[in-house]
Amino acid sequence: MMTDLRMNERAWSLADGAVERAQELRIAVDTLAGGARVIDAGVNVAGGLAAGRLLAELCMGGLGHVDYVPIRIGDEMWSGVQVWTDHPAQSCMASQYAGWAINPDGFFAMGSGPLRARARVEKELFAKLGYVEEATRGVLVLEGRTLPTDDVVAWVSRKSGLAPDALTFAVAPTASLAGGVQIVARIIETGLHKMETLGFDVTRVVSAIGTAPLPPIAKNDMRAIGRTNDCVLYGGQARYTVRADDEKLAHLAERLPSSASNDYGTPFYDIFRRYDNDFYKIDPMLFSPAEVWLTSAVTGRTFHAGRLNPEVLGASLLGN
Repeated sequence: MMTDLRMNERAWSLADGAVERAQELRIAVDTLAGGARVIDAGVNVAGGLAAGRLLAELCMGGLGHVDYVPIRIGDEMWSGVQVWTDHPAQSCMASQYAGWAINPDGFFAMGSGPLRARARVEKELFAKLGYVEEATRGVLVLEGRTLPTDDVVAWVSRKSGLAPDALTFAVAPTASLAGGVQIVARIIETGLHKMETLGFDVTRVVSAIGTAPLPPIAKNDMRAIGRTNDCVLYGGQARYTVRADDEKLAHLAERLPSSASNDYGTPFYDIFRRYDNDFYKIDPMLFSPAEVWLTSAVTGRTFHAGRLNPEVLGASLLGN
C-alpha cells in the first residue's frame, strides 16, 4: 500500500490561498447552504491563466508543478505548459485523472482531483494503485458550465463519506482560459492512463515531466474539446523515468504515442464528428502524448517514440 501523501490537505490549502486571492485570480467563491465551498474559475467569471494553473495544481493534489513555457513545434513557437511530478501514480492517476462520473439526477460532469482517492468509487483502478486517503476534507474539480447545487453536493457527500462542509468544488468550462490550461496540463496523465490501459504497472513510474501547447480559447465547448485534445495528441511531449528493464520499456514505447492509434492523423473535432460525437467509439489508444521518452531507472537506457505533428496541430488551433 502506498503512503498517504495527503493530497486532499495539500489541495485544500491551495484552495484557501486562492480564496484569499480571488480578485487577482478572477475567480468567484461561494459557500452553499449546506456548507460546501464552490470556486468558479470560468463559468460566470473570466478566470484566466492563473486560475488555470490553480485548477491544474488542484487536480494533481498539490503534487504537480505547473509552469508556462515557450514551445517550438515545427516552425512555430507556441505558449505552453510544463508539468512535472515525482509522484506520478498518485498525483496523476489517483487524483488528476477524470475518472469519477458525477451523475446525480439532472447533473453530469467528470470529476478530477484528490477527493477521488478518498471516495475510491473507481474500485478496480484504486486496487491496482494500492492508494488510499483517509482524508477529513476533500477537493473535487469539475469540467463543465453548471455549478454544483446542494443536491449535487449531497450526492458527492454520500459517495465520499465526507460532510458537505468538508468539500470544496472547483469548476471551469472547456471553452475557457482556465479550463483549457487544466486539460492540457494532463500531458503526463494521458500517457500514464494509456500505460495502465496497456496493462503496465504505473506505480513503476517514479518521475515524469511533460509539455503541451496552450489552446487558443474556442468559440464553444465542442470546439474546445477538439483543441485541447489536439494539444496533447499532436503537440504533447512526455518523459517518464521507470523502474523496468529495457525489453519491457522498448515494447511499451512502441505502443505509447498517439500515432500508434488507427484514429491518429486528423483534428480531434473531425474524429469526434466521424463517430457521431460518441467518445466511446474512438480508439482508446489515441489518447496519449504525441511523443514520449521512457528511461529505465534500472539500466539508464532511454526509449523514444512518436513525433510532433505541426500540420494537424496548426489546422486545429488556427482555424475557427
